[in-house]
Amino acid sequence: MNQAIIKTIDLGDGRPITIETGRLAKQADGAVVVKMGNTMLLATVVSAKDAKEDVDFMPVSVDYREKFSAAGRFPGGFLKREARPSDDEILVARLVDRALRPLFPADYHAETAVMISLISYDENVMADSLAGLAASAAIAVSDVPFEAPISEVRVARVAGEMIVNPSSAQLAEADIDIMVGATYDNIMMVEGEMDEVSEEEMLEAIKVAHDAIKVHCKVQEELAAEVGVVKREYCHEVNNEELREKVHADLFPACYDIAKQQIKDKQLRIESFGKIVDEYVEAYLEANAENEEMDLVQDEKLIRRYYHKVEGEAMRRMILDEGIRLDGRKTNEIRPIWGETDYLPGAHGSAIFTRGETQSLSSITLGTKMDIKKVDNVTFQGTENFLLHYNFPPFCVGDPKTPRGLGRREIGHGNLAFRALKRMIPQDFPYVTRVVSDILESNGSSSMATVCAGTMCMMDAGMKMKRPVSGIAMGLITDKDSDKFAVLSDILGDEDHLGDMDFKVTGTEKGITATQMDIKVDGLSYEVLTQALHQAKEGREHILGRILDIIPEPRADYKPNVPRVETIQIPKDMIGPIIGPGGKNIQQMQEETNTVIVIEERDDFGWVEISGINKEALEAAKERVKRIIALPEKGELYKGKVKNITTFGAFIEIMPGKEGLLHISEITWERLTNVEDALKVGDEVEVKLLDIDRDGKLKLSRKVLLPKPEGYVERERTDRRPPRRDGGRDGGRDGRGNRDNRDNRDRRGDRRPPRENRD
Repeated sequence: MNQAIIKTIDLGDGRPITIETGRLAKQADGAVVVKMGNTMLLATVVSAKDAKEDVDFMPVSVDYREKFSAAGRFPGGFLKREARPSDDEILVARLVDRALRPLFPADYHAETAVMISLISYDENVMADSLAGLAASAAIAVSDVPFEAPISEVRVARVAGEMIVNPSSAQLAEADIDIMVGATYDNIMMVEGEMDEVSEEEMLEAIKVAHDAIKVHCKVQEELAAEVGVVKREYCHEVNNEELREKVHADLFPACYDIAKQQIKDKQLRIESFGKIVDEYVEAYLEANAENEEMDLVQDEKLIRRYYHKVEGEAMRRMILDEGIRLDGRKTNEIRPIWGETDYLPGAHGSAIFTRGETQSLSSITLGTKMDIKKVDNVTFQGTENFLLHYNFPPFCVGDPKTPRGLGRREIGHGNLAFRALKRMIPQDFPYVTRVVSDILESNGSSSMATVCAGTMCMMDAGMKMKRPVSGIAMGLITDKDSDKFAVLSDILGDEDHLGDMDFKVTGTEKGITATQMDIKVDGLSYEVLTQALHQAKEGREHILGRILDIIPEPRADYKPNVPRVETIQIPKDMIGPIIGPGGKNIQQMQEETNTVIVIEERDDFGWVEISGINKEALEAAKERVKRIIALPEKGELYKGKVKNITTFGAFIEIMPGKEGLLHISEITWERLTNVEDALKVGDEVEVKLLDIDRDGKLKLSRKVLLPKPEGYVERERTDRRPPRRDGGRDGGRDGRGNRDNRDNRDRRGDRRPPRENRD
């Protein structure tokens, strides 16, 4: 048996996390099993020994998969096996990737694959909270170069208490839900959603997470030491320091001048920066064409790589030293915003939101319970009433390509906007909702444009949101040689790429609803982060004001093409009567009213959702349902249908499934000898409910609703018998001629005292 090395992390509340290595997957460069409760993750890392030619970046892939066997379940579908990763699996992989990627050495370019698999699942332990720890621990016990171990934890605030790695039940009650990735010294990544909390409350949650992560990182260092890890040597870059210095000296002034020109047009700015290096390379190659000792092909690659650093430095110095940005804005200035609603007449709601050179065209569709999304994952089975889909076609950045399927970027950006908006949908909103954001231009945060356009199209559709939401992308530029820093509002794409932090914050006038941060600089203080968050708040409020200028309040009513939906709460025991035998009643109602009726049982009640193409259809179906669940009331008038005719009267259905007898004598004031002279099966007739007997039988009258004929005289009853001499006892017999024993008790000598006098 293989000897495993096991280390334990104490969360401080009696819940241990164990990390085991040396037993499974030993042909990988590094492998661990992380366990908490009965949840177990297997994480592996494999890195190529050499980098591929002409690769000047870190080609790392992070993959997260959940095995259905981990929860003792079969996968759905005909194949009954795991297929492509779900959106949830992709989102977990992205969280891990964003924390790991910056910590591989900048000059390490070997292809690297990190795989994390959920192999055992405990419903009380959320697996995604452990994925970052598992991935980092696998790298820690391998020989793959890595600057420092990381971990990720989830923090939720439940009833005012911060909980590290909560259960799914606790998370459902939380008003803060964030995932934080960090090394022992630095925060690397934050992502989460909140219920309109303040910046200080969010920072408190981040600090709680970082304190827990520090313990995780220490244990990984101890594990690596016990394994005896020696990191591999590598050489994946060829550099020429003399050429690097020459490129910087020759091109920095020209690059700085272009940056100071404050070119607002993105494509023109890219061309201007590109022209500098293109002309320099052309002159360099021409000047050294005869020098056979020089590798000009290699030198051209190096010049372009070094120039990229020069371009970034020029932009950073201009901002730090002069407070000027590439497009001429101040550090806290938001680009011009314009937009409109109701742009797409066929949609249930639509909006255009444009901020600078970033534009989203969003639409919303309101559906019924029949459109609900069913989720069948390993860790979650249920339904989703709100969907948000984000599309990023290549033309939005001037790329001459066509889309080739949905990428991880689209899923990640769409999820951020989804989390920003979902808590603002009213709890009693009757529709299943789908928002689609198509990015038509992009230079800056398109996910934040999606949040703003999503808010606008929701209001255009007539949704009475709790509060409108806006979002902003912020950046940070720091100087490693001084205390200088600049927080940038509404960053450009270049500022995102070349800056030290990219963070997006969404919220209402009341507080934050979602955030996503990627921090690329070491030693970022909480003071700087606090300033950045408060500057972001100012930007959010400015953008929210522009949104409300465009659409001040939700549309008063839904558009004519929106299906009408209403939900009725009914007693649970009335579900059966509405459905009817074999579904007869509900099918008939749907067919006759042209509606869709869906019934579900929850919270000990029945909930009937009725959707129709217009108000008239909806009201007709509502009336039918209410008639079924209503109880007949004595003295009330009903419009019923003749269901059956007999010699003594007609049976009238006054409510679905409820019939009463209309006696022949109650049909009309005139004397009838044949019911069919006045009524036929299928006729609709208005009647009054005269009485309900002890057996629940209904006695109806039609004639009381008709005017009494002039001169009408009530007929005397001809079957009345004269008074009986014996006081009605009929000679000691009952009405059927049987001897009445009660009246002859004294004759038998067994007369008994009244009941109240008996012992």
